[in-house]
Amino acid sequence: MLEQVLIAGFGGQGVLFIGQLLAYAGLKEGLEVLWLPSYGPEMRGGTANCISIISTDKIWSPIVPRPKSLIAMNWPSLDKFEPKVVPDGVLVANSSLIERDIQRHDLRAYAVPASGVAQDLGNVRVSNMVALGAYVGATGVVSSEAVLSSLIKMLGDRKASLVDVNASAFRRGYEMTVGSRGQSNKVDIH
Repeated sequence: MLEQVLIAGFGGQGVLFIGQLLAYAGLKEGLEVLWLPSYGPEMRGGTANCISIISTDKIWSPIVPRPKSLIAMNWPSLDKFEPKVVPDGVLVANSSLIERDIQRHDLRAYAVPASGVAQDLGNVRVSNMVALGAYVGATGVVSSEAVLSSLIKMLGDRKASLVDVNASAFRRGYEMTVGSRGQSNKVDIH
């Protein structure tokens, strides 16, 4: 198994956090992982993306010109990275902020209202966790249990009060896509 996911959005959307969380979950399951962040100097409001690679074998390079999967948290990220995803890859798009259809018909695509779900949960900052949940549900790359236990570890005692809302957001996203593994059509989730 080799999974390469590019996670992209604006700085402040928690893009780097969920990429790192995914890598920790892979470690927890005994897999080989690599997390490579990239962000502009302006941080909040600027662009941010990262690559997370999870594999059963050694990872020989952090360079991923054509990722297997994409989590796009905003419109510019979808425009920039959608063409780069390999055919039959997975695309999770935050349909709350992306006001266009996914162009590619050769992907397993999920339009997930991540920001809307997060707002319903009372904290728009957990939209990243909704998107991560949708991605993990669609791919099964790691278990939901590994993500949630890694979340507790990553947030630590200092941010323990944020565990519940983040876990709820992850579970909501996960439940939206977990039944669709292996399907090759677009799924618009409301």
